[in-house]
Amino acid sequence: MIHPNLLNRLCHARDLLRTCEAAPLSVHEVARQSGFSCFHFIRLFKAVFGETPHQYQVQAQIEKAKQLLILTDSSVTEVCMAVGLSSLGSFSALFSRRVGMSPSAFQQRYRPAPGEPRQLPPSLIPGCFSLMGNTLMK
Repeated sequence: MIHPNLLNRLCHARDLLRTCEAAPLSVHEVARQSGFSCFHFIRLFKAVFGETPHQYQVQAQIEKAKQLLILTDSSVTEVCMAVGLSSLGSFSALFSRRVGMSPSAFQQRYRPAPGEPRQLPPSLIPGCFSLMGNTLMK
């Protein structure tokens, strides 16, 4: 069983990794801020959350990019920069690999027509949130 203090520190680190700012924190910096050596942090994070901190951070950036592509008027380049990536080519390749289509194709497919409300389609809302919504509505 994992000690509650250790779990709290790992959850705090996960929150730091999830922040998609213009310059997201490096895994090394998150480990330092959470009081871990980098190697120990990566090992513990993977054991608790099932993926490395870097994998988690990349997925958080992709999820944030999906939201921005649908819910804002931002261009693909602006979204790339907003999630903390500086190379449009690398962002597009990463997004295509993870999502199965380019960012611009994703934007065209999921952005609502003018005049329609902007919201995430149900297929893009994580299952845990949809279950919570269904439970709350009953």
